[in-house]
Amino acid sequence: MKLYNTLSKQKETFTPLSAKKVGMYHCGPTVYWTQHIGNMRAVVMADLIKRSLEYLDYDVTLVRNYTDVGHLTGDNEGDADTGEDRMSKAAQRENVDPMVIAKKYIDIYEQDRTALNTLSPEYSPCATNHIQEMIEMVQTLINKGFAYNTDLAIYFDVTKKEDYTKLSGQKIEEQIKDAGHGSVSDPQKKNTQDFALWFFKAGSHTHALQTWKSPFQSSLVENGEGFPGWHIECSAMSKKYLGDSFDIHMGGIEHIPIHHTNEIAQSESATGKPMSTYWVHNEHLSVNGGKMSKSEGTSYTLQDILEKGYSALDVRYFFLQAHYRSKQNFTWESLDASRTALNKIYRDIIFLRNKSTQNSGVMDVSFKDDFIQKISDDINIPQALAVFHTMMKSDIPDANKLATAYDFDKVLGLNLSHYQEEQIPIPSEIQEILDKRKIARETKDFETSDILRDTLREKGYQVSDVGNEQKIEKIKNT
Repeated sequence: MKLYNTLSKQKETFTPLSAKKVGMYHCGPTVYWTQHIGNMRAVVMADLIKRSLEYLDYDVTLVRNYTDVGHLTGDNEGDADTGEDRMSKAAQRENVDPMVIAKKYIDIYEQDRTALNTLSPEYSPCATNHIQEMIEMVQTLINKGFAYNTDLAIYFDVTKKEDYTKLSGQKIEEQIKDAGHGSVSDPQKKNTQDFALWFFKAGSHTHALQTWKSPFQSSLVENGEGFPGWHIECSAMSKKYLGDSFDIHMGGIEHIPIHHTNEIAQSESATGKPMSTYWVHNEHLSVNGGKMSKSEGTSYTLQDILEKGYSALDVRYFFLQAHYRSKQNFTWESLDASRTALNKIYRDIIFLRNKSTQNSGVMDVSFKDDFIQKISDDINIPQALAVFHTMMKSDIPDANKLATAYDFDKVLGLNLSHYQEEQIPIPSEIQEILDKRKIARETKDFETSDILRDTLREKGYQVSDVGNEQKIEKIKNT
């Protein structure tokens, strides 16, 4: 199996640290708002990697965190330690405690993740439950000389990590200086690029809503009270659940220059070992060819899409059609096409089930070998999906076709084996038209059949022919 490694900038043969066991960490959501479909695409991409590895007989332990404290708004734009605290800002917006905010948006996220049929991570740690582990790692970095105190924070000294920019390939002197959104400044900070491991409850953070006591020293606060920097959260949690070194670290490409660069620096400085062997990054989702924007009404959530009559699996099928390292553009037309394609798959599955009730099929080895070849090439799901469609059109026995479809769906995740036709009540008027159309088809009066099909469509029903049967569904408003 080959996997593209951002660290080496090339595909590499995948060799886990422990044979057939894979430790995988995926940077999870900051739970201050409902995640948009670009965020949910990243979740599906991670799910496809996990499913593919498990299909290839690897035992995968997936850890995806919840950032429920801090995470300043300057996170991926120059200075990661500037801006307003997202959790505090959300708490003030809704006039509730930050932990109420966290639970609300964790619940929404889990509903969306489940609806998209993604597998549950083995661990879903919350940052607020791992403050002690973060404090211990910060203390280790201080003891080893990689971190230093000011009155406002504890910083990691990037000049002490020789290969600090090995992931991004940037030169430190070329990084954007003071490019964050906020006005936080610290005259005691040694280098512009140094990043915070711990913020004291002082300066612009004097009124921080989420703080903890610590052993760290500041002349401005008692008992070292403050909160962790964003980057230390992932380092501490990945270490706890996956160890000093693990196999795959995944996130969006926006994490490369700052968040993941800083994770590597602090983790490897603390442990003296490589943090992750493979760094895997998914590309962005655009909408109508541009960036998603709340002001323009294009920062869609999954709920926005469901309210228009689509299913979550329509969205998942749409995601399957682009490689995780490729950009993908969302339009309502492309989602329509995905829904149509998925509905055809479901109709074909029902047809195969009806024909195969007396036969137990076996998975087709030739198609499976081709499928494995595609997912083994950097998890190429679009090509694997093409193999699925070729198999469904092939002349292999129907029972084998059904068994192979179910087998491939262990990766695709379209819930084929559990799909049940939606039983909709059919008004007598519609049933009469269906009966007339059936007679027209049986007598090969295709002109009348087409006219009746159009009549049904005008009345809000879509009819399709599966073998000798007519399948009808109510047209959903879009």
